[in-house]
This record gives sequence, C-alpha cells and structure tokens, in this order.
Amino acid sequence: MTNIGISQWIKAIYRYCLIPIRLNKASINKFSVVIGFSPWKTFISDWLPNCEIRRERYNLSKKEFWLVTAPLLLRHRSRAEVFVWGYKEPDFVRRFCERHKIPLNRVEDGFIRSVQLGATKVPPLSICIDRQALYYDPTSPSDLEEILNTFPFDANPEVVARGRAGIEALLASRLSKYNVGLGVDVDEIYGPKDRKRILVLGQVEGDMSILKGCNIPGITNNDLVWIARSENPKAQIIYKPHPEVLRGIRKDPPQSDSREVLGIAQVLFEDISLADALQTIDQVYTITSLSGFEALIRGIPVTCLGAPFYSGWGLTDDRQRVARRSRKLTIEQLFAGAYILYPRYFDPYRRRLIEFEEALSLLETMKKGASERERLHRASGKGGLQETAKPDKSNVSPAELQLETLRTIRKMLEALDPPKKAITAPKPPARPIRSKLRA
Repeated sequence: MTNIGISQWIKAIYRYCLIPIRLNKASINKFSVVIGFSPWKTFISDWLPNCEIRRERYNLSKKEFWLVTAPLLLRHRSRAEVFVWGYKEPDFVRRFCERHKIPLNRVEDGFIRSVQLGATKVPPLSICIDRQALYYDPTSPSDLEEILNTFPFDANPEVVARGRAGIEALLASRLSKYNVGLGVDVDEIYGPKDRKRILVLGQVEGDMSILKGCNIPGITNNDLVWIARSENPKAQIIYKPHPEVLRGIRKDPPQSDSREVLGIAQVLFEDISLADALQTIDQVYTITSLSGFEALIRGIPVTCLGAPFYSGWGLTDDRQRVARRSRKLTIEQLFAGAYILYPRYFDPYRRRLIEFEEALSLLETMKKGASERERLHRASGKGGLQETAKPDKSNVSPAELQLETLRTIRKMLEALDPPKKAITAPKPPARPIRSKLRA
C-alpha cells in the first residue's frame, strides 16, 4: 500500500467522522465523547444532533485516555459529557468523570427496537440514555425509576391517555421489541387447554439485565423452569427460549441446554412470535425479561424472580424487592413512563427524532415489508428467512484476515467518498510520418 493510498484513507475517515459536526456546526452546544460502543454502532450520531462527537476505540487503553481523551474533556469541561454503551466503560473513565463532575450517560436499546434481533447489528429505532443507571439495574436509581416515582401522572391526564392508546396500538399491531418469530396457531402447538397454562420466558444467560437485575447468583433458564414447575405441579409448563439462543447467535457464555427440562415442560424449539406465544397463557414466569412487561399489558399475571423496571409498582408478583419503589402505578402510567417519557426515538428515513406513536407506526410499516419479503421467499420454495451464516475464519492467517479487513474498509470508504479520477492532459496529435526519399 502506497503512502498516497494511506493518505486518501485518512482523509476519507476524517471527513466521515466530521459529518455530524459539519451538519450541526451552527447549533453545537455539547462536546460528547463516546466510549465502549462496538464499531458498527455509529448510529449514536443520529441521536445527538447538537453535539460535537468524538468516538473512542472500543478497547480504549488507559494510556490513550490520559494522553488524548482526558485533556480534551478538561478543555471542554463546561460542555463536556461522556456516553457509554451499557456498563462498558473502564474504571478509570468512571473515576475521572466523578472527580471532575463530567456527566456520564449510559446508553442501551429501547423497548421497541427493530424487525430483527439486536445481534444482527441492525440500528435501533429507539434507545435509552440514562444519566444515572440503566433501567435494568435495580441496584442504583435510574432516570426511569425517577420518572415512575415522581412524575405527576394525575396532573397530566394527557400523558396517561397516550399510555392507554399506546398499549392498545401495540397490542393491535402485535409488535414487540425485536419482532422476529413465526406467526402460528398456538392451539396446534399447545394442545387442548384442560388446566392452568404457564409460560416461562427464557433470556440470554450472562446478559447484563440478569447480572444486574437478579440477586440469585448463577441462575439459569432451566432453574426458572424448575421453579415454575415446583410452584405449579399440576399446570402445563411451556418454556420459550430466547430467540438469539434458539438461532445460535448468542453462545458466549454457554447457555443451559433446554433439552434437560423436557421431562417437566414443553419446550418451544421453534421461534414463534411473542404475541402468539402469550395467547391462552394464565401466568408468566421470568427473571427480568422485557417480555414479562408485554405479558403484563395483556393482563397476564407475571412472576419476576429478579427486579426488572416494571416490578415493584404493585402490578407483579415480586420475589426481589426494591425499597425505593414504593409508589403504586396503573399499567397505563407504567407504560407511559417507560415507553413515552423515558426513551428516544429516531426515524432513519427522515433523519429526525420522533415520538413513540410515530415510531410504532414506522415499525409496523417495516414489519409488514419484512413479512411480505418472507412470504415471497417462502413462495419461491427456498423456505423461511434465516440468519446469515458467518464465514468460518478459523483457518485464515492473521495476515489474510488483516488484508480482508482492509479491503472491506476501503470499499466502505470509497462508497462514502468516491475517489476522483485523475485528469490527464490530452495527448498532442501525432505528427505525420514522412517517407524518406531515396537518393
């Protein structure tokens, strides 16, 4: 690779990184440093329209931080802030922000996300930005918990009305967080209903929502199934594993084997939609899953072994108490706080922030488009849509892998900043060749 080629790459990357700055230069009021975001999560720029954004490497070293990032934060201290994905900031970053009183904001996917799983790296329609702790962490107060504890719902009936209408619209659309899974006739799967029917909702074991949200060390989905069975020995127990586990997308850490509970529960090895799975269900068991809240808005009793954001407000059977949550809420108030007041929504087509109602309508349109594509795919005889298999790179040498990565980056950069064709001077017209006269 020539020095000229490297120079062109650097310039292209520089221009790409300055896109949000150039677009909003007239209204910039914050200096925002983004830390702990995977390389594909460049969408954060869309959610911070009035910010000068500096993206740090995913694995930011202490040396890099103290030599480059920390001085920049101190230089812009009056308008500086840090954004971290989840809890992925190094300890030295958190201590620095606390010492210098620089706001540290935590970012996570919102409650209606996309028509694909988050592990497929599809940008979300909604995110949550929290100044305190994320909504799934009951060990500390969060902005969502503060909203649910203090917002004057009685004095704002229009907000409660939006919550009620939002529940109705969400149920009518059959939308969920990820909107994957097949639409099926559950009566054929569950069989005749002759006793109490309980649905156990699996999660990704090792997920932060369990590590932060449940005080039972090492609890697994299989443990949850056993608890549901022991408390309801005569009931029909149905276990729905998490979609990312069913599809083999999430394997680290290793997940418990659902086949081990086949003797005490019916396991849904087919990824059916949550809206269908909740039909004819009398009770739901979960650790901290958001799907438990989606059962709650359908009027289904929910037992929580952990402390998800929707527990502790008088609506759930709670096995883990949170002393700070002492207020009694209606389901409409809880929905309004969690889905309308707390998250942010973004329209990727019109490139602007939107409200919950617009996001729900947009997601419904996207879902219909995805369903139509799947219908056409099935009609072609190729079967249903499946996750794209990743190529096996176990036998690829580091040098080949590096070259492949560079080629991919070059294609991306050339798409963003097409190289200009060199302009060459026209060649002078050829002189006529005169025949030599023979003497």
